[in-house]
Amino acid sequence: MTAQQPRDFQDLAGRHVTVAGLGVSGVPAARALAGLGAHVTVVNSTDGERERAQAAELEPLGVSVRLGDGDTLPEGTELIVTSPGWKPTSPLFAAAEKAGVEVWGDVELAWRLRGPGSAPWLAVTGTNGKTTTVQMLASILKAAGLRTAAVGNIGVPLVDVVLGEGRAEGESYDVLAVELSSYQLHWAPSVRAHSAAVLNLAPDHLDWHGSMAEYAAAKGRIYEGNTVACVYNVADPLTEDLVRAADVDEGCRAIGFTLGTPGPSQLGVVEGILVDRAFVENRQQQAQELAEVSDVAPQSGKAAPHNIANALAAAALARAFGVPAAAVRDGLRAFHPDAHRIQHIADVGGISYIDDSKATNTHAAEASLAAYEHIVWIAGGLAKGATFDDLVRTSAARLRGVVLIGADRALIREALARHAPDVPVVDLDRTDTGAMSEAVRQATRLAEPGDTVLLAPACASMDMFVNYNKRGDAFADAVGELTAEDH
Repeated sequence: MTAQQPRDFQDLAGRHVTVAGLGVSGVPAARALAGLGAHVTVVNSTDGERERAQAAELEPLGVSVRLGDGDTLPEGTELIVTSPGWKPTSPLFAAAEKAGVEVWGDVELAWRLRGPGSAPWLAVTGTNGKTTTVQMLASILKAAGLRTAAVGNIGVPLVDVVLGEGRAEGESYDVLAVELSSYQLHWAPSVRAHSAAVLNLAPDHLDWHGSMAEYAAAKGRIYEGNTVACVYNVADPLTEDLVRAADVDEGCRAIGFTLGTPGPSQLGVVEGILVDRAFVENRQQQAQELAEVSDVAPQSGKAAPHNIANALAAAALARAFGVPAAAVRDGLRAFHPDAHRIQHIADVGGISYIDDSKATNTHAAEASLAAYEHIVWIAGGLAKGATFDDLVRTSAARLRGVVLIGADRALIREALARHAPDVPVVDLDRTDTGAMSEAVRQATRLAEPGDTVLLAPACASMDMFVNYNKRGDAFADAVGELTAEDH
């Protein structure tokens, strides 16, 4: 397929563009740029079997790939398109700044490649819940009869989406449900969503952003230029602060969501019903019923509070796009969460085993821990600059025991010693993948019938596993090895 010319960068053909990083976003970006006639060079810090296979895929398109050197700016570079994970402090970007070379992220490239009449974006970010909310939103939009897809940081490259890769000839979208990470937003200054939501803000990726203020500022970029609604979390004042600071189109509204009774211009919960007091004719005196709490995908028999909040945020974005109330209900009923997000694995010997490997930071782990009464907690991994005192202090009364794994487990152990000194702790001094089986066995030993063994690591997985999915799979496999007789 021949790519459409970008909206506001008409002369990519013949330009020398460097793509920083191979992978999920780098390869599609390189393909798209080559299709536009750019002279593309990909630089990548690592040189392994996977990277060489990717290079072999790109080279027939005229793309030059440099493996093992991600620091040097190729001579003649006029633009850099970066994969999200590359830190702003990378030597490549320092060289680009010195040379006066602009840096775009893959999302920025996708935004500029949109053609006339392209689908508007309903965008979601936040420390936790992004993927679930975007998937809920896509389900609601589909229930309304709209052509849509859940894209972005969720795993479907936006560059491919806007260029029509994988779609039937002539097929188009009415609207896109777009998940955006703080990394992507940092490198996407031009993106302007129809409506956007920041679900919550808690310290995360501070090793990448440098400070909480910079992290929050990156998240806040999602509101810039919104045309209809900026959706914020009433329980998290930082998200409302970001709305107040945003430069939006005239007439764009601030819409809150809350687990309590909503005020005007808010969505909330009244007696087990999700209700809308924002997109109704008389929001001072009227409320529109959207769905029942029981319509939100249950987790171990009931919907966790944070998932109800996600549903309200998704409903707010859908309503901002004009979706009727019945479609909100039908879309939530049709939605089923992905694996590794508070996923019930099994009940063995009266003990419930829950996989929330997706809880890669303290904020997500706190929400997961709050959903159960008596817990043996499996935690640890790469802390990414996080501290654990608040998490342990909040959750201490629920802990039957703790099993620690991973490179930065000492940080959690020290927090437990300060705030939950009577809770039994097993510290597994190993970081091989087989440690998960031992962790599950030790957690089972600490648990009593009626307890929950919960994998909610509060840390990233890359010290032991390729990603959080593999970590969750290892947990499920370890649970599968158990039998009732083990107790």
